[in-house]
Amino acid sequence: MIKAILLVGIAAVVAALAWRLARSRRQARLREDPANDYAVRRNWSGNHGKLNHSTFVYFDADRDGRYGLGDRPMAGIMVRLHDGDGRFVAAARSNRGGFANFLASTKRRAAPIHVPGSYRFTVSVPPGWRSSSANEVQSQHLRPLPGSPTGLVSDAMLQPVGLFAIRRLSGRVADGVSTSISVMAKGQEVAVHPLSDGFRLDLPDDADAIEITGGGMERRLALSAYPTELGLLSPENAAVDSAASLQAIGFDDVTTRGLRKVPSGYAGLTWFNLNALARDHTEGSEGYVNGNISGDHVCYTSSGHPAEFSSDKPFGFHSVMLTAAWLKSEGETALVESWLGDRLIASDTIVLSALAPVHYAPMLAAVTRVRLSTSHYWQLVLDDLVVVR
Repeated sequence: MIKAILLVGIAAVVAALAWRLARSRRQARLREDPANDYAVRRNWSGNHGKLNHSTFVYFDADRDGRYGLGDRPMAGIMVRLHDGDGRFVAAARSNRGGFANFLASTKRRAAPIHVPGSYRFTVSVPPGWRSSSANEVQSQHLRPLPGSPTGLVSDAMLQPVGLFAIRRLSGRVADGVSTSISVMAKGQEVAVHPLSDGFRLDLPDDADAIEITGGGMERRLALSAYPTELGLLSPENAAVDSAASLQAIGFDDVTTRGLRKVPSGYAGLTWFNLNALARDHTEGSEGYVNGNISGDHVCYTSSGHPAEFSSDKPFGFHSVMLTAAWLKSEGETALVESWLGDRLIASDTIVLSALAPVHYAPMLAAVTRVRLSTSHYWQLVLDDLVVVR
């Protein structure tokens, strides 16, 4: 046994010395012979490289099935690889750029794709989501090609896979209040629903606005591409005037670096325990990527602890996009408390996802402080905070 171990050790040392000697000779030839600096390759028989064969997944904001300017790469989407016989080969989640990568190399037998043949790539569509591109399952045939980087090529790349969340509108109505909601599409009313406490509505794909009437709670909201939470609708809280000039705060001008604590005075507000962060600053945080809906920066509650934004002078709190920072905290709940002076005027609980934000739109005409917290102290991601100053 000891002799075998010694022989293995000696063989490893000899192999390492041989590799170093060969490298030294190659480097010497490069130094001595300038003719090889830009040599044209003559022998195309070898395959020494590796490449990723990737599925690209994006949030399809306009649900048209094509990757366009308004769409955003998605992180954390599971993609599975099967061979031509249907056997499972590997699984990978999409990264910060939206790519689920599978290593291809004929020289590395451990690579998921190392032999010619047919392969099937399947995107796992999250519950409550749909594929707008209708290509969540794609197959490709890889054939051998000596001299190519990996030794394997396909005739075409995989097509981008577009996903979108089914838009739902939810909220609560104060006791004893009678009100209704009109769903609008291109200025036309397409549906009317009476509202009661704990309402939850699926919105048509073409819906672009809602109007709430009755009970002294008149409100109008332009819909986003994401699920919407209105919170508690109460006639005691005046709504933001639909004609008011709204100020969108996207946190992109807090810093040009990857991370900076939001300083008081930014956007005319006082900030506590909130950091601005580039969407790709932190490895593996799906919510920082998926919660970023404009520009390249988001804001988050530092260390997951409660945070606030406030002002001595009342301001309108129209809406904000809220996302869980990590898939490990999928289903975490956020508590958003709005104060006017010493009076708590709104307190809403929002169920979060790391796959897409919730458009929380309380549309409060006057607050002085908003407190943000999560039940289990996971980071809460904010983007596109809209206020009225």
